[in-house]
Amino acid sequence: MRSLRSVLVFFWMAVTVIPFASVIILSAPFIGPDKRWWYLARPWLQAAVEAARLIGGIQYTVTGEEHLPAAGDNQRIILCPKHQSTWETFFFASRMPRPLAYVFKRELLYVPFFGWAMACLNMIHIDRGARGDAWKKVASLGEALMDRGKWVIMFPEGTRSERGGQGVYKTGAARLAIATGASIVPIAVASARCWPRKSFTFIPGTAAVSFGPPIAPTPGESAGELMEKVSLWIEEEMRRIDPEAYPVDERPPDPAQQEAAQREILEVQAAAARAAQGGVTDEG
Repeated sequence: MRSLRSVLVFFWMAVTVIPFASVIILSAPFIGPDKRWWYLARPWLQAAVEAARLIGGIQYTVTGEEHLPAAGDNQRIILCPKHQSTWETFFFASRMPRPLAYVFKRELLYVPFFGWAMACLNMIHIDRGARGDAWKKVASLGEALMDRGKWVIMFPEGTRSERGGQGVYKTGAARLAIATGASIVPIAVASARCWPRKSFTFIPGTAAVSFGPPIAPTPGESAGELMEKVSLWIEEEMRRIDPEAYPVDERPPDPAQQEAAQREILEVQAAAARAAQGGVTDEG
């Protein structure tokens, strides 16, 4: 049943991406990239998330959205999410109050229809082989796009990590934040329990997304130090929203267990106090 549901979702995506992408490409000479985003790309992405939810069984919860700047706030923002599956690449684009500029490898542009449409949406594609030139492109385009009202989104681990795993947090987003004065919004995403990496089969369940407070670079702070703050928040939050994926000694304390333990301590203390005052016990 899982396999059938998954096939239906991927079939729907494959069939519908062709007309949507074609309209995006053909409309490029006539309407601006933001309108192509809001009226063509975003509706398809929202529908893809809904197809995964209704057919594939991938529900989701979102916390911390109050940390995001208001739609009218023009501050420069870089989103830095944990990356576990393809699901979140669709989800953020379908939900954020601003158009997003993904930083992605140039090879994706060659994917028929999907990649061609991405080329028409003012994003940042880079050649990973040209490291110095790639960084200059990210810095210049990132600043220009943020000043036009877009938020840049970069997956700091670079690739999808396994559930309960942690990749190497690269400093590109932190370097961009320092160079442009942008703030980084750290985001914990537990999606691999529903869509494991390198898998085409969905597991019905709930993907959890948690937004953290924006982290702004401080004077004199290095890119490594800034990214350390981002990674610490994300990894700690991952253990809160998906504790079963981590060893017991890495999980945060269970609030219910803490409360029960505190009650037990208070009851013991109260009994001892009563006994000290008059030798009265609960049985007496």
